[in-house]
Amino acid sequence: MSISASDVKKLRDLTGAGMMDCKSALEEANGNFDEATTILRKKGLASAAKKAGRDASDGLIGNWVSDDHSTGILVDVRCETDFAAKTDDFQRLLKDVVALIREAGDSATQEWLTDPAGPVRTRVAETIGKVGENMLAARFVRYAGQGYVAQYIHPPGKVGVQVEFSGVTPDVAKNPAFVAVAREIALQIAAASPTYAARSEVPADVLEKEKSIYRAQMENSNKPANVIDKIVEGKLGSYYEQVVLVDQPSIRDPKMKVSQLLGDAAKSLGATITVSRFARLKVGETV
Repeated sequence: MSISASDVKKLRDLTGAGMMDCKSALEEANGNFDEATTILRKKGLASAAKKAGRDASDGLIGNWVSDDHSTGILVDVRCETDFAAKTDDFQRLLKDVVALIREAGDSATQEWLTDPAGPVRTRVAETIGKVGENMLAARFVRYAGQGYVAQYIHPPGKVGVQVEFSGVTPDVAKNPAFVAVAREIALQIAAASPTYAARSEVPADVLEKEKSIYRAQMENSNKPANVIDKIVEGKLGSYYEQVVLVDQPSIRDPKMKVSQLLGDAAKSLGATITVSRFARLKVGETV
């Protein structure tokens, strides 16, 4: 039967579901509003749209890493309360979202993740209907085929770290000493929250901004230009220690930098190991 635009709008107003979902439900229900509403509720779409405006700042980080550590996934799935995050329904949702990203592989993008008609949003809507809270898969990180992937999820699961190492041979990957170092680096990122893996990654404009701030601080010092330059470089070194992973003091031993930790590991393992990239996801974080 033919479904009018006014009928679709009426069902949308009643349920809060999307226009196309409402049209599809009415067609399936042969124009019966009660039956169409039931169809939408079963799919979780009616309650999902109604709750979409509510703040979802709690949740958990889901994760998966392949047996050979060549591929890893982190995903930030959010809900309104910690209580909901602990439910079996939310735990299943977390696993299913990770599985959907795995299945999509290289096709998984941020746009794919948040597509209202996509598989992730549809799966999330089902759990919203059951649990009664707004939920969303906010963002994800997937590394694949470019190195050894290590992960760390900080209890109770609100912070997750994924690190990709280069220079890791199959023999090194099996070495317990390397596994321990990889975990140590992931812990470092979780605790110290660096922004860049190496100094070379810091954008030139960011460095110039920092330098200009330091020079402005010295503006009325009457110090010679060469002295000011040395002071600026010293302050820049302190800046690197805050934002660059390899320049940070180790959380285990502040007298040792992360670069030294990696260097010592390389010597003992007989391989040059570097951090090629990393991600740190925290639930509720604004990005």
